[in-house]
Amino acid sequence: MTRRDDPVGAKTVGPPAHNGGMAPNPFRRRRARAAGSPSAEQRTERVPRPDPSTTPIASDPTLREPAPDPSSGPRKLTVTRVAVHRTRELTGRAVGLFRRAATADGADGSGLTALTYATMFTYALDAAVAVALANTLFFAAATAESTANVALYLAITVAPFALVAPVIGPMLDRLQRGRRIAMAVSCAGRAVLAVVLVFHLDTWVLYPAALGILVLSKSFLVLKAAVTPRVLPSSITLATTNSRLTTFGMAAGGVAGAVAAGAAWAFGSPGALWWTAALGVAGAVLCLRIPRWVESTAGEVPAAVPAARPGARRGKVPATRSVLVALWGTGAVRVLTGFLTLFVAFVVKAGTEQAGGDPTRQVLVIGVVGAAAGAGLFLGNAIGARSRFDRVEPVVLTAAGAAVLAAAGAALLPGVPAAVVVALIASTASALAKVCLDAVIQRDLPEHARASAFGRSETVLQLAWVLGGAIGVLAPHDTFRTGFLIAAGVIAVFALQSVMVRRGGTLVPGLGARTAPQPTAAMH
Repeated sequence: MTRRDDPVGAKTVGPPAHNGGMAPNPFRRRRARAAGSPSAEQRTERVPRPDPSTTPIASDPTLREPAPDPSSGPRKLTVTRVAVHRTRELTGRAVGLFRRAATADGADGSGLTALTYATMFTYALDAAVAVALANTLFFAAATAESTANVALYLAITVAPFALVAPVIGPMLDRLQRGRRIAMAVSCAGRAVLAVVLVFHLDTWVLYPAALGILVLSKSFLVLKAAVTPRVLPSSITLATTNSRLTTFGMAAGGVAGAVAAGAAWAFGSPGALWWTAALGVAGAVLCLRIPRWVESTAGEVPAAVPAARPGARRGKVPATRSVLVALWGTGAVRVLTGFLTLFVAFVVKAGTEQAGGDPTRQVLVIGVVGAAAGAGLFLGNAIGARSRFDRVEPVVLTAAGAAVLAAAGAALLPGVPAAVVVALIASTASALAKVCLDAVIQRDLPEHARASAFGRSETVLQLAWVLGGAIGVLAPHDTFRTGFLIAAGVIAVFALQSVMVRRGGTLVPGLGARTAPQPTAAMH
């Protein structure tokens, strides 16, 4: 006989049990034992507990928690609180991303991070000064008087390099200890001159002070070029480093320029100049935090650009043919960027006045062209930082050719859209060509001559930019066509000179290469 409650249908074996002849159920005995055993709660109650009245919290009223207010409920989740939390989160991520980028590739240990911070503030200074003085020097009415003012400004931009190339460069080579201090003086001096301009915006002091700011700014660029090889991490090249410095500097310049524009809108040009002074003080402090080993210039000798002739003065290191090709090609693109900087502003201003339009449209058009130029600079530096150039000469020649074609295309199809496209192409080509120029200087010139070569190359490029700006001022402003046609012709001359130098010739006697081209190495 099989019982229903027997496990797995087991049969009953043995004598009948006291429970009506049925076998004992082991499961029932287990349940009985469990029911008779003390519970966990009973066992816990046997443990003596401390008297709550004797605890410090009960004896000291100041330690007691306040009774909850029944009228106050949990904090409501509002849109404002969510926005604040999200803003904090995004800001923290952005700061972390910035720090990782600034210290990447061993930049923190080599000193490149400190130089990056100082470079960012000098770009910010330049942007703030440009915003503060924009109404004074750039966007005056398109009349003969404003043309004379801008021509004077162009002369002022050339003047710093009349000192930088023959005076400041050799002084830098002889400066054994003090490069960090010189860079700090450059920032602090611009801060002082900005304060001077606050009280003399409408007097003759404006132009000497602007000249001093430009001299100090260009001096900082030469100093930066001299110290960059000394903080170069072993894992990246000079081309990548310069692209990184430019990218960080442009980002800082954009932010500082926006703040300066807000200050100028709220408080006028003096507000932007006070902001400039604050940036100068902060930049001076950051310059002093650059590592001390950048101050040594032992073993540096000046570099000759263009190439030195046989029998030249001893101590001069001749520039190679590749350096001159890159210099002429980059100069061609700089002519176009300098031309666009002033020409577009004058043409748009003249067109707005002739049509009796809203001045807001003028600002909008110039802003769009400037945004295209900024986007091109970011794009060019990003490409330069991530590309491997096996041969730099074709890249430079391509950039120069693109500048010629862009200017010629804008002459054939004049208008604001064409100017925007040209600004994008010109700024991208300028960034790429400059990266190649820096890379070829690093490759072809010895380490003890690179600082001088950078100073002289910056001088040549600034002269090319001023030439383009002069064309933009002197060209007719009633249409885009004539100005772009003239600019295309001048740029074509620079590009052709670059091609001739590469082939061993020259368009201008005395400005060609006289040294044999050196083997081209892979550029990273």
